[in-house]
Amino acid sequence: MATTFEKLSSNKVKIGFVVAPEKFDEGLKTAYNKLKGRINIPGFRKGKAPMKVIENHYGEAVFYEDALDAIFPEIYREALKEHGVQAVDRPELDVEQIGRGKELKFTVEVFVRPDVELGEYKHLGIVKTVDEVTDDDVNAEIERARDRASRWVEVTDRAAKLDDQVNIDYAGFDGDTQFDGGTAQNHELILGSGSFIPGFEDQLVGAKVGDELDVNVTFPEQYHAEELAGKPVVFKVKVNGIREKETPALDDDFVTEASETANTVEEYKAEIRANLEKAADERGEAAFENEVIETVCDNAKVDIPDAMIEDQVDTMMRDMEMRMMYQGVKLDDYFKYTGQTREQVRDMYKPQAKERVLGQLVLEAVKKAENIEATDEEIDAEIAKYAEQSKMEVEKFKQNLADSDREYFAEAAATRKTIDFLKANAE
Repeated sequence: MATTFEKLSSNKVKIGFVVAPEKFDEGLKTAYNKLKGRINIPGFRKGKAPMKVIENHYGEAVFYEDALDAIFPEIYREALKEHGVQAVDRPELDVEQIGRGKELKFTVEVFVRPDVELGEYKHLGIVKTVDEVTDDDVNAEIERARDRASRWVEVTDRAAKLDDQVNIDYAGFDGDTQFDGGTAQNHELILGSGSFIPGFEDQLVGAKVGDELDVNVTFPEQYHAEELAGKPVVFKVKVNGIREKETPALDDDFVTEASETANTVEEYKAEIRANLEKAADERGEAAFENEVIETVCDNAKVDIPDAMIEDQVDTMMRDMEMRMMYQGVKLDDYFKYTGQTREQVRDMYKPQAKERVLGQLVLEAVKKAENIEATDEEIDAEIAKYAEQSKMEVEKFKQNLADSDREYFAEAAATRKTIDFLKANAE
């Protein structure tokens, strides 16, 4: 086989093929063996007619398309490897000559991973910002911890107020008709949470245990149940119980429960401050890293084929479907609940998908330009990090890795090394 190679643009190539007659004849035999069982020829049992007889009956080109399909994948892969390109879309074929005993001649045009023209990627002036941790931040985090340690206690000597948790039975009526989905018993509701229709919770403030009352509300104009949208309705409510939140005092007893290391309030505050400062450093580092990558991408020139963006959108849609499944929701049901379509979500993902592909291509170009490769130690460190995330022993995790898996971790380690290189060379 002989091939020619022509670059049509930064992301599209044209490859010409001249295939020996013997190779095409192999494809004809493969096509014949594949199709003969489906062909009826008078005078022959099904599947027993010779190739020549079938060609005489249906025309000599009867097996050409299937013969080309049979030999194309192998010779196409060889050509891509020979010319060092990676296809990202289905090829467009143009057959110039085909026939038994002839050289097979055809061309292929296909979108490939595009060339990246790197701009400035060293000595970038990037401002790294780390949030200052204040006393107010420390106190707010402690209040959140106290709130998490709170418990609900029954109230019997007063009426309900905002922030109380009430236990209620309710039934919703549109006129004299009780509507679907508006009934519940022993429902727990925190007053002021905004969980119910505007106005519902406010009308329970001042109610006491055992009270029965009518709550008058109007459904929003954009309500998911169209038959109730914008309608005034009445909920008949019975208050079964009232509970208030009891928050523990900030003292040494609370500290020993909330912390594994601190024993006093001052030690606890120092621990909280250290944790917040570490988180602030990590956020600052992540923001710095993102800005470095975005700047390098902005400085680069690359023409991304639509097929690469669509492939990334496919990946993002699969990730979305998996997240929905973990939450017990089917993707089609999610679309139904939200009123969105699959195509609308795909369109929403496209800008983010383009950014991801651009980042991958530019980082690969920097890695190639700087001859960055991961060492065995760096690959092992990447594997160890993933094993830890999977809560597995490193050696046991390694035993289950295939060669392709190690290649994946090698690529991940090299990408991380490239990002670290860019950060180290930023000013």
